[in-house]
Amino acid sequence: MEIFGIPLQAMLSQLLLGLVNGSFYAMLSLGLAVIFGLLNVINFAHGALYMMGAFLAWMGLTHFGLSYWAMLVVAPLLVGAFGIAVEKTMLRWLYKLDHLYGLLLTFGITLLLEGLFRSFYGVSGQPFSVPAALAGATDLGFMRLPNYRAWVVVASLLVCVSTWFVIERTKLGAYLRAGTENPKLVEAFGVNVPLMVTLTYGFGVALAALAGVLAAPVIQVSPLMGSNLIITVFAVVVIGGMGSIMGSIVTGLGLGVLEGLTRVFYPELSATVVFIVMAVVLVIRPAGLFGKEK
Repeated sequence: MEIFGIPLQAMLSQLLLGLVNGSFYAMLSLGLAVIFGLLNVINFAHGALYMMGAFLAWMGLTHFGLSYWAMLVVAPLLVGAFGIAVEKTMLRWLYKLDHLYGLLLTFGITLLLEGLFRSFYGVSGQPFSVPAALAGATDLGFMRLPNYRAWVVVASLLVCVSTWFVIERTKLGAYLRAGTENPKLVEAFGVNVPLMVTLTYGFGVALAALAGVLAAPVIQVSPLMGSNLIITVFAVVVIGGMGSIMGSIVTGLGLGVLEGLTRVFYPELSATVVFIVMAVVLVIRPAGLFGKEK
């Protein structure tokens, strides 16, 4: 069976592969949305922290004999702790200044981290094996879907939906949102707002590290893996609406699928289709699809 001259099997295969890419877009843009929406900081270091999570997972596996499952927890915790240190020592002094200062600081952190890892490991990628429990593939009839890629989609959806639920539907999330809008009022209820802000930044960068660990067996671990992805992820956040949690999730998954379809119908456009969509959305709705108009 064919659709517009394209075999249905090829189309469904690209849709599934696009969904895998969309899962990474959703997780990375989710972390960016959490940090910007609750802290009002444009975290340009997100791609470098994604790379850092992947490298820590690789080092744990290669040098310390830790399993993939252990590093799925340890790497985000370590990167989250690093993010907390950055927030407490540098970032918190910039909250009342223009967004540009936070952007410049996090851009500097990106250059520092990428340069550090490049000096030790060069620019060539490091191989990362798929865990034995997720090796092999499942025959779907129209394609053989690698089990690991299916795991990436499921894990990403669980993390994204859980994060949205905590921030939008729980008392903790209400405190987080209120603390960014009126910190003095929230402090009057006995809430430690500075600590809450610090932990929020740590959680946001931990999401980036978790995406890095999930990506490590799919692509080679290299110092430049984050810089190759972060511009696309920023476009996803802008399309969804800066600071919108649901917008980041839906837009990330949707644009991943759109990229997959574009590879089938017009491959030359697949690398730029996200930016074309961004331009169109900004013209029609400058706040983004899920953003709030001011």
